[in-house]
Amino acid sequence: MSRIGKNPVEIPDGVTVDISGQIVTAKGKLGELSVTLSDEVEVVIEDKLVRVKPRTDELSARKLWGTTRSILSNLVSGISEGFTRNLEIIGVGYRAQLQGKELILQLGFSHEIRFPVPDGIDIKCPDQTHVSISGCDKQLVGQTASEIRGFRPPEPYKGKGIRYEGEYVFRKEGKKK
Repeated sequence: MSRIGKNPVEIPDGVTVDISGQIVTAKGKLGELSVTLSDEVEVVIEDKLVRVKPRTDELSARKLWGTTRSILSNLVSGISEGFTRNLEIIGVGYRAQLQGKELILQLGFSHEIRFPVPDGIDIKCPDQTHVSISGCDKQLVGQTASEIRGFRPPEPYKGKGIRYEGEYVFRKEGKKK
């Protein structure tokens, strides 16, 4: 039995969840999200709780049980609170700035990198060395943060590059003379 799947998802005030077939739609103060679920799980709403159950006792249905519950939990919490990923830029001359719907990164290359901000994502640059990515879709926020980090991941010798806030970078010892 799935420990995660058997726990219901609580629906906070101000959020409505609708189920039509295998499509679950959530509406709240931050917008509207919908997800199409597998036919192997059953989703029901009762008393401000969303419950997920496998339709059969097959292995594939039991695998999707906890996954579906986590997806629905992220859907509901994203609509009510939203998700945020913070990035730090470390390195001499490395900086970021926002111009309209483009994030401009200067990361030590001969050219600047222009990253178009995807729809549904809000990017803020409180200063030149910090980038805050927020939105209501957890997968899209994480994917955007990963793409930005991929332009210059942290290197192990000096630690320069773009890293997640609080990320530990294993440092190596340099050459000895």
